[in-house]
Amino acid sequence: MPVVRRATAPDVDAMAAQLIRTFFDDPVILHIFRNEARRTEGLRRYFSTQMRADYLPFGGCYTTDGYEGAAIWAPAGKPLLTGVKAVTTQLAVLPFVATHLATTLRMLNLIESLHPHEPHWYLATLGTAQEVQGQGVGSALMRPVLEHCDVEGLPAYLESSKERNVPFYRRHGFEVVKEVPLPGGGPKIWTMWREPRPAA
Repeated sequence: MPVVRRATAPDVDAMAAQLIRTFFDDPVILHIFRNEARRTEGLRRYFSTQMRADYLPFGGCYTTDGYEGAAIWAPAGKPLLTGVKAVTTQLAVLPFVATHLATTLRMLNLIESLHPHEPHWYLATLGTAQEVQGQGVGSALMRPVLEHCDVEGLPAYLESSKERNVPFYRRHGFEVVKEVPLPGGGPKIWTMWREPRPAA
């Protein structure tokens, strides 16, 4: 099993590179970053911005020494990135979604509206390198936060962009809340919720 550790700023570029490869053909990513020739750069800017601006400062990013995977969590109580700061941090991504910006904004607003209001940990992104999928890397990446949730009595929440990943999350205690089609003829996502497990 890989050794999972909390990520720091010097890890961001390598983590983003791995996530680009993992998510390059993800259904939701294809719906947002439609220009294949520009998708790699768009994803690099998206994942880098996501970590540096909105998750890394709160200690919610995890990886392994070989960058076989990445888990990006928002802890319970983390303030939402809103207003001018939210717009500014996404300017780097704007050129890659400008041709269908209205649909992208509707999708993001829909996903945000589905988020539960009670305190919880939010798994924004989980990705493992394709060559190690099915070898326990994803489980190892989630373990630190899920164990923390169980100790603190906190739930967790995520959106799965692939139906085939739903059983994987179920094994870790998540259950489907809703199956949601995305705007603009987009794919479905599955919102999932996990209640904390009692101590053994």
